[in-house]
Amino acid sequence: MAHPLMFDDDDPLLARVRGLALALPGSDEKVSHGHPAFFTTKVFAYYGGSIKVDGQYEQHRTSLVVQPDEEEARALLQGPRCYRPAYLGPSGWVGLDLDDGTDWDEVAELLEISYRRTAGTRLVARLDAEREAD
Repeated sequence: MAHPLMFDDDDPLLARVRGLALALPGSDEKVSHGHPAFFTTKVFAYYGGSIKVDGQYEQHRTSLVVQPDEEEARALLQGPRCYRPAYLGPSGWVGLDLDDGTDWDEVAELLEISYRRTAGTRLVARLDAEREAD
């Protein structure tokens, strides 16, 4: 059975995340479990997540779910906008709720950190070369 779509393709927050994620070398997008998933050989970010509260799933439809390093995850989880998403949280993933006040430089940084953890060495080298050229 296919998962229902859990996003609106016209969502302006998704458009911003999509632009940042797809600007990373070799990245692409697919729908996984009803959410946009950004990947190279492995997924490095999802748009939308959920948490389990009292046996029910609470959706965080306009959030970014990434896989930062442990230190960054601990720091993020100190803030009120972050959460450990269902299923992915035990593997180190963190969700960040997005809204009109979102710091998009932080979002870009988190996407890049997660990307670097999952992309192959050639893609990371390509990203580094692009960063040096800027």
